[in-house]
Amino acid sequence: MIRFCIQHRRLVVVLWLALAAALVAAGATWPGPSDDDFTLPGSESRQAAELLGAGAEEPPGALVVSAPGGVQDPGPRQAVTGLVARMNAVPGVRVSPDAQRVSADGTVASIPVDYPDQAAALELGKIRDAFRGPGVTAELAGDDFAAFTPGGLTEAIGLLAAAIVLLVAFRSLIATVLPLIIGVIGVVCGVSLLTVLGNVVDTPSFAVYLTIMLGLGVGIDYALLIVTRFRTGLDEGIGVDAAVTRAMRTAGRSVLFAGLIVITTGAGILFLGPSIGGGIALAAGCGVVMVMLASLTLLPALLRMIGTRIDRFALPHRTTGRPLSYRWSRVVQRRPWLTGALALVALVVLALPATQLRVGWSDASNRPVSDTTRRAHDLLARGFGPGMEGPLILAVGDTRTSLDEVVLQAAGTPGVARAFPAGERSAIVVPETGPQDERTTDLIHRLRAGLPEPVLVTGSTAAAVDYARHSADRLPWMAGAVLLASFVLLTGVFRSLVLPVKAIVVNLLSIGAAYGVIVAVFQYDALGQGTAGPIDAWVPTMLFVIMFGLSMDYEVFLLSRIREEYLRHGDNSRAVAGGLAGTARVITAAATIMFCVFAAFGAFDDRALRVMGVGLAVAVLVDATVVRLVLVPAAMEVLGARNWWFPEVAFRRLTLKRNVT
Repeated sequence: MIRFCIQHRRLVVVLWLALAAALVAAGATWPGPSDDDFTLPGSESRQAAELLGAGAEEPPGALVVSAPGGVQDPGPRQAVTGLVARMNAVPGVRVSPDAQRVSADGTVASIPVDYPDQAAALELGKIRDAFRGPGVTAELAGDDFAAFTPGGLTEAIGLLAAAIVLLVAFRSLIATVLPLIIGVIGVVCGVSLLTVLGNVVDTPSFAVYLTIMLGLGVGIDYALLIVTRFRTGLDEGIGVDAAVTRAMRTAGRSVLFAGLIVITTGAGILFLGPSIGGGIALAAGCGVVMVMLASLTLLPALLRMIGTRIDRFALPHRTTGRPLSYRWSRVVQRRPWLTGALALVALVVLALPATQLRVGWSDASNRPVSDTTRRAHDLLARGFGPGMEGPLILAVGDTRTSLDEVVLQAAGTPGVARAFPAGERSAIVVPETGPQDERTTDLIHRLRAGLPEPVLVTGSTAAAVDYARHSADRLPWMAGAVLLASFVLLTGVFRSLVLPVKAIVVNLLSIGAAYGVIVAVFQYDALGQGTAGPIDAWVPTMLFVIMFGLSMDYEVFLLSRIREEYLRHGDNSRAVAGGLAGTARVITAAATIMFCVFAAFGAFDDRALRVMGVGLAVAVLVDATVVRLVLVPAAMEVLGARNWWFPEVAFRRLTLKRNVT
């Protein structure tokens, strides 16, 4: 394959351009629909929703109005009537003031809003923004009315940061551009592929951002590693063909195995069930597969075409003696127990908040107070109580069970603010507490345990509880499968049983540290943003599989170079120092790029994606500093030659010793 890409480099470039054009055209022609339904097949909430059909569907939006003197007073009423008329003038929109609910004190009213699509929701938002009613506040409730950063802005910030880091690392304009080209082409192909496959596999609306986030992060890193080895070969005086070949057989081999590990670990999300994890696993896999293929085929062709011109526009730089990373490794290796213990303590301290991790579902209360949906949430909570934002729906599946008796029993359950019939076989239960409150979860369990068997509890809050329990039950199986797959792959790569175990342990420590940071920042609002709340139920599982795969990326990059050094002279200490010296600069640059890309997504409007971005950024930062620069060299120094123990090798040595004796 390497020889083909070198000899037919122009053909390879043309084929990649044709593939990208074909995938983009296919994605534009046959885009798959998004599916944000996270209800579980077979769960009680899903059974109740299916029983009620359309009756279980909650209104897509609401116009929430407030007036200190009362919304029914002539002035506010006239202003709201005019606002409703302007909204109803939008094609397909139906605002129903006859179905409005007014708070007990008369100061807040909620009017149901039905609309056909996102374009109509955008128009309604503009009308609300232009509304000026004397003494009247009007807000819109519903996810489609939330403010979102314009598409492409976050990605552009990440790319700009990556370009700056590459320029500093390579000090060459051409070498800087190459990884960006690979990352962008791979991501474009990955997103287009995901769009088409959305017709076959249900994918959530945020899936495309996972593809972009992971594709940019790992794609630029993979190309960075290969380009670095190529330039090293040129600096040593070997020919262009030989430099490309050696770069692909060393760094390219690491990229191949690192990509396979990321894809394999990402597939662990399937343990949540194909209907839930399938789209998320597909989103992660599409980006990584395409950037990996681009790095292994398109990049060597481009390197051969550019050749020695890769440094034509290089900035001046100087090197003096052994790199700082080599000297740092020797410092760690002189006191491995002390430095390793300090690194371990730091990781444990960061991970402590993770012991209080609580999963749930984000809602408008987690958005900034500048967002109309957050203000609508606060108005509803003030007027109707916090439980009004997440009412529970009771479905009575047996006609012999009296609905009035069910409502009466539900109303008498501790934690229920009120209950009332909503249809022939359904009822609404309003909790005293909000959807994200643990007491609401306890109420759902009490209702399910105390109400007659034919009565089922559903609603968005109940569905979130079911999903959280399901993901918690599946997490041990998913983690076990990911760890086993990683162990097998690493054992095959390094021909050692000790290194895979060590890699798994240190990676789990860095993941724990990242979990601790996101719990502190988002669950306990350590930064004082006013958006505290539980972590979305799908995020911890997704973070685990992705963080583990990305941590293995750096593990493969570092250990591959250490193994090269060890096979050359057989001295473990020298191999660790030499491997760290040979990869520290590129790993630091790669980690900085990935950190910038993920941190840019940490500024995203969607809270779940923000948690993902911050969690991945922290994991990469911790992994490339505390883990790779301190814990790994300290642990490998303590283990010594035992790092490379493998039964087959040990058996051969024992046999040789006996024969000599």
